[in-house]
Amino acid sequence: MPSPSRYEKMKYQRCGKSGVLLPRISLGLWHNFGDVDTVATQRGLIAHAFDLGITHFDLANNYGPPAGSAEINFGRILREDLAAYRDEMIISSKAGYYMYPGPYGEWGSRKYLIASLDQSLKRMGLEYVDIFYHHRPDPNTPLEETMGALDHAVRQGKALYVGISNYRPEDTRRAAAILKGLGTPCLIHQPKYNMLDRWIENGLTTVLEEEGIGCIPFSPLAQGQLTDRYLKEIPSDSRAGRGGFLKTPEVEKNLPKIRALNAIAANRSQPLAEMALAWILRLPQVTSALIGASSITQLDTNVKVLERLEFSAEELAAIEAILRG
Repeated sequence: MPSPSRYEKMKYQRCGKSGVLLPRISLGLWHNFGDVDTVATQRGLIAHAFDLGITHFDLANNYGPPAGSAEINFGRILREDLAAYRDEMIISSKAGYYMYPGPYGEWGSRKYLIASLDQSLKRMGLEYVDIFYHHRPDPNTPLEETMGALDHAVRQGKALYVGISNYRPEDTRRAAAILKGLGTPCLIHQPKYNMLDRWIENGLTTVLEEEGIGCIPFSPLAQGQLTDRYLKEIPSDSRAGRGGFLKTPEVEKNLPKIRALNAIAANRSQPLAEMALAWILRLPQVTSALIGASSITQLDTNVKVLERLEFSAEELAAIEAILRG
């Protein structure tokens, strides 16, 4: 039974110019929800997140490993534990990256997007997702076709809203114009954004503001770099230590900045991860920060940021000096 007080402490923010309110912290299932992970841990994380007032759960067709298993596992947990609360949740999925072999298993064709959404719904046991994203721009498919597929998903009743991910500013503006013309506005954009990767500040936030589109950055902690994980060394069991997406040379290059940022966080009596999330949420265009979690302790720590979101002008100036150094 979910906590009856689950909505008392979570903060919610309107997504762009829509009627949707998202929690300031949302849970992404990119890591820790595949078949290689423990189902009991997954069940505990989702239940605890919901108890904390996290109503938005973000997936994609290829999350796992193996690809598709995160949706299967989430669907099972939803069905067995939280089915009665489906209408209190925002569930999203995406398609765009490689999912299956052949010419129709990735990118942005109408064929791939509609088929992938059907497969995602089947894996999760849902009639619809709340948000369906195109996961990355397709340089070879007309944008009109890709956006038309998103519009078609809404008209089919298989998605309530649509979004885009990893789109640059001008492509975002074009996509928004096409969707608006079709009568299915773009609800939200999911870009990568954190203290170490600030590309969205060079035009994208302006487009999102002007078009009335929400923003939910992924990787707000730079795959764990903006935590206390790497302050002293690179653990062998860490993402960098295992040699996945995050590489040891990247962490070593960023360590001086990370340690300097940690000193500012300590002066704020705040862990580095909390400060990094607060810094993301400082932008008025950012609706929610999309976190990953492998433990309930991590969830609690990340949500605790909502108790301290403010920065002084001096703190922001000091952070800026470090990041530009």
